[in-house]
Amino acid sequence: MKKSILKKFSLKNKKAFVFGGCGLIGKEITKTFVEAGAKTLVFDTNLKIGKLLEKKYDNLNFKFIRSDTSDLKKIDVKFNNFIKKYGCPDIFVNCSYPITKDWAQSTFQKNTLKSLKKNVEIHLDSYVWWSHKICREMKKRKIKGSVVLFSSIYGVLGQNLNIYKNTSISENMNYSVIKGGITNFSKQLASYYGKDGIRINSICPGGILGHVKGSSKKQSKKFIKNYSENCPLSRLGTPEEVALSGLFLSSNASSYITGTSFMVDGGWSAI
Repeated sequence: MKKSILKKFSLKNKKAFVFGGCGLIGKEITKTFVEAGAKTLVFDTNLKIGKLLEKKYDNLNFKFIRSDTSDLKKIDVKFNNFIKKYGCPDIFVNCSYPITKDWAQSTFQKNTLKSLKKNVEIHLDSYVWWSHKICREMKKRKIKGSVVLFSSIYGVLGQNLNIYKNTSISENMNYSVIKGGITNFSKQLASYYGKDGIRINSICPGGILGHVKGSSKKQSKKFIKNYSENCPLSRLGTPEEVALSGLFLSSNASSYITGTSFMVDGGWSAI
């Protein structure tokens, strides 16, 4: 492959804000962006992981900022402080995953209106308002940037209940509401800011190996078996595979792609 083609995937001289950069997928996004040459600023509440990342990427273009971006009470103050201190990003990735303590109870049988409203506020609303403000700032500064918002296959499709049989995991009502909102809002953003050269896409991962959100436990063998039997590639994906799609959508290699729901799902959405 010609060197000039590979340069299309480089993020050299680009500044990236990564919200949730200490999470399961976020850590891989961070690693991938740093290695691709981006000045990467990670915003997350996980101080322990943030310090480990600082140590790992010492002397490289990396900075950890401890911040709860799901708290919208002072978002205007936070936004203005971030822009004043760090400038406007060329790339904005939101892979944060804020949830309430009762997240595991957000099933159709046990969910409450209070839980639904709070999870929508900290997750969907924060995605919407941060991306809105950053896109507006990109336009103001004439930055032809890239925005990548993390959705899910269940922001596009209904949940397959068969994969939860005989496992400790269950369907989640709030999840589908939130991810569906992110998927469609990213399309509206792309439509509105296309004329300004700003690209907005969502990534929709399928099942990814790792810990279950809201728990320190990883997926059970039974869940992995159930999922694999229903997936064309017969396996779960890895955080690295998702991160590489984030690199593609953030780089010039995807310069004519906007408004897409980028499926990273092993063919799940094809059947």
